[in-house]
Amino acid sequence: MGLLIRHLQASPANLAADLARYGSAAQWKGVYYRGEKIGFSVGQVVPFADGYELQEDGRLQMILLGASSAARLRTVAQVDRDFNLRSFSFSLDPGTGPLEINGTLEGRRLSLTISTPGGTRSETRELAEAPILSLNLSRRLAAAGLRSGDRHTMTVFDPATLRNAPMVLEIGQREVVRAAGKPVPAFKVQMTFGGIASTSWVTDTGEVVREESPMGLLVVKETRDRAMALAVPGDVQVDLLQAAAVVPSTSKRILEPTGVVLLRMRLEGMDLSDPDLQGGSQTVTEGVVMLRDPRSLKPGSRDPSAERFTQPEPLIESDAPEIVAEAQEAARGATTARQKAERLVRHVNHLLEKKPTVSLPSAREVLRTRVGDCNEHTALYVAMARSLGIPARIAVGLVFLHGAFYYHAWPEVYLTEAGGGLWLPVDPTLNQFPADTTHLRLARGGLDKQAAILPLIGKLKIAILDVQVQPGTDPTLIGRPAQDTRPMEIVLPQRGGGGATCWSSP
Repeated sequence: MGLLIRHLQASPANLAADLARYGSAAQWKGVYYRGEKIGFSVGQVVPFADGYELQEDGRLQMILLGASSAARLRTVAQVDRDFNLRSFSFSLDPGTGPLEINGTLEGRRLSLTISTPGGTRSETRELAEAPILSLNLSRRLAAAGLRSGDRHTMTVFDPATLRNAPMVLEIGQREVVRAAGKPVPAFKVQMTFGGIASTSWVTDTGEVVREESPMGLLVVKETRDRAMALAVPGDVQVDLLQAAAVVPSTSKRILEPTGVVLLRMRLEGMDLSDPDLQGGSQTVTEGVVMLRDPRSLKPGSRDPSAERFTQPEPLIESDAPEIVAEAQEAARGATTARQKAERLVRHVNHLLEKKPTVSLPSAREVLRTRVGDCNEHTALYVAMARSLGIPARIAVGLVFLHGAFYYHAWPEVYLTEAGGGLWLPVDPTLNQFPADTTHLRLARGGLDKQAAILPLIGKLKIAILDVQVQPGTDPTLIGRPAQDTRPMEIVLPQRGGGGATCWSSP
């Protein structure tokens, strides 16, 4: 979703009114995922006396786990004559109210204001160098002159994750591509940002006419009517979460994930040297990941970094009065950190309606709407735990459900016990304390870590080498384990007098 959000920008107000601002020179684009249309965007450049205002609006609509989800996004950026960023406004509305992020840049000092229907927070960041937005990136390239063979490294601020990171751009040959039904000459530009490689075709004037990613995302210039041909009330057939699931190769079936006590897997398509893959109930040795039952974790040496995970963050508003009050109510009567952590799991699971969303989860906003998927459950849990003084952080990775590994997020809480401490994975989405053994952690930390999984979509392969389960946890069919498919030898009752046999398949 993060990659889609960077390409589309739309309004929290009435969409028709938003689109009315765009004139005949506006650039319209259709957004496709694996051949299915999931949205559109429109953008334009408005000149001012000393610079420009860049505007983009759009709409996303897709199927997430069988449910139709829609979102409106919008970005407005003010730049100078050389397209250097001065200020920006970004908003995302999944239908429950907009989250708005406003930023003003003075040199390398970035002042941020994050607003939701629940309130507003502000902060100031000192950046290593002045950033740009993806919205004005192509204009900056064109202003500097597009030349085949050139290589640039630019610092890009991503409002979807609130992070500043380098983007590497390599200018290729000029090609002719079809856009809006016409042949258009444009430079092929390879971009790498946050481990995600994408390709754009940029004209001499800085207009992006086509963008592709290896995940199956396509953004292409179209006429206004064709771009808006997305049937807003209708459903898109491709289920994005189902399409991104990883089906493992294995001869060992996992029938009941909560009964797994050991899981050994070989992963291909990712770097296994990342330290986030090590620790707790998860270890990596010679390319093999081993997951052990978190219930077997024992306290070890104390983690000196745990204390920093008790502080509020821009979207983890652990100091908000309503978050504090909700956490205290949930933990009432609990005396230990472990008891409080478990109470929070049960409380958050019960509190939120389970519904896939396209959003940037703010804990305060989640508490207001009480709707969301794993991201919303995790953001709210982490904020509530921190408000009670319990260190908590976000883990992202995969979890095994219904025969496949699905991309997932869950919290980890730090418990100080028996003179030591441990990071314990928990899962309020699935109501698990601790989380079951099939939770494969790929990254951990703050909300920005969720972008770590994007480069893996479509590339990651998993081979299960070994599965060990707790005795008695496999489901059974009439007294026999489910994996035993031999016919059951059951004498079926017969109605006396030669009437019809009455029975039901188990």
